[in-house]
Amino acid sequence: MEKWYLMTTVVLIGLTVRWTVSLNSYSGAGRPPMFGDYEAQRHWQEITFNLPIKQWYFNSSDNDLLYWGLDYPPLTAYHSLLCAYVAKFINPDWIALHTSRGYESQAHKLFMRTTVLIADLLIYIPAVVLYCCCLKEMSTKKKIANALCILLYPGLILIDYGHFQFVLLIKLACTVVASFVLCWLPFFTEREQTLQVLRRLFPVDRGLFEDKVANVWCSLSVFLKIKDILPHHIQIVIRPVCLILSEIPFMSTWFLLVSTFSMLPLLLKDELLMPSVVTMVAFFIACATSFSIFEKTSEEELQLKSFSISVRKYLPYFTFLPRIIQHLFLISIIMMVLLTLMTVTLDPPQTLPDLFSVLVCFVSCLNFLFFLVYFNIIITWDSKSRRSQKKIS
Repeated sequence: MEKWYLMTTVVLIGLTVRWTVSLNSYSGAGRPPMFGDYEAQRHWQEITFNLPIKQWYFNSSDNDLLYWGLDYPPLTAYHSLLCAYVAKFINPDWIALHTSRGYESQAHKLFMRTTVLIADLLIYIPAVVLYCCCLKEMSTKKKIANALCILLYPGLILIDYGHFQFVLLIKLACTVVASFVLCWLPFFTEREQTLQVLRRLFPVDRGLFEDKVANVWCSLSVFLKIKDILPHHIQIVIRPVCLILSEIPFMSTWFLLVSTFSMLPLLLKDELLMPSVVTMVAFFIACATSFSIFEKTSEEELQLKSFSISVRKYLPYFTFLPRIIQHLFLISIIMMVLLTLMTVTLDPPQTLPDLFSVLVCFVSCLNFLFFLVYFNIIITWDSKSRRSQKKIS
């Protein structure tokens, strides 16, 4: 009974933080003619409600693809359609074809924020609670602490409830397959339909760099002049790292802090500095107190013991890896704090207006490359250890 009481409290804390962030500004607020992702979500409701399904991804006089044309998979379009029916019931002006472009009001903002909250209540939060409750070899308090840290992760909260961009994923294998088939079925009736949807989802013709959120690719293009590389959105790897918070708390917390910092130019553009700082500090404190992260930096707790043993066969004095990682963490945190302060307080040179944004991307890139090496080392040596155990058995 106590377990569910505490878990309910954790969920309420997560909901309170989300709704508090939602009271702030959003992407493109009061900035015509394109506004931002908030308008994109509203516009998709307008399009899906007023146009036949076969016209959703095609350019026409009623569907200007240059003005926030649909470029997400059909599941997102169906979700927009569902929201549009509710919007039609409350206020038809919100999704009126053409005339609703750029619509903004407090009532509409409340509606849009509520759609995100309901989606979280129905899908994301139950999934987090279920996952944490099913964790084995962990005390009840640790399960609850794990749920709290995942629900307080600032990156998703700031994007969903601040910037306003749905990040919905249903990852159960059977559900994914079934959903994929059902969602895409109407678009497979004609070859041109299928090709047009794919063109919208992979927009090579209109550029791959937007709002400097593709940190690795932006940095590489600036410093190494590498071109024609598709960006991998950082949200892809956030959820798996959230799921291993209890297993590798130090590295997971560090990674999730960096992933939020990497969004700094976008968050500042949306006037979300205060919510960003507060949620990041709250998340860091929750992780530090729940998992005692600074006490879990040994080779074994970093899951680097197998790797270190292998290296020590050739370098017997290789015992300083945990200290190196601790120092890198400290440097990373200092760099993030300094860059945040510089971006907020200083004006960039007139000849380099994007200086601070590019520096944020570059620092984030270096961090992500380090994490890429780290997680691959863990996976590789874990695989080797399992193969060795199988041979022995």
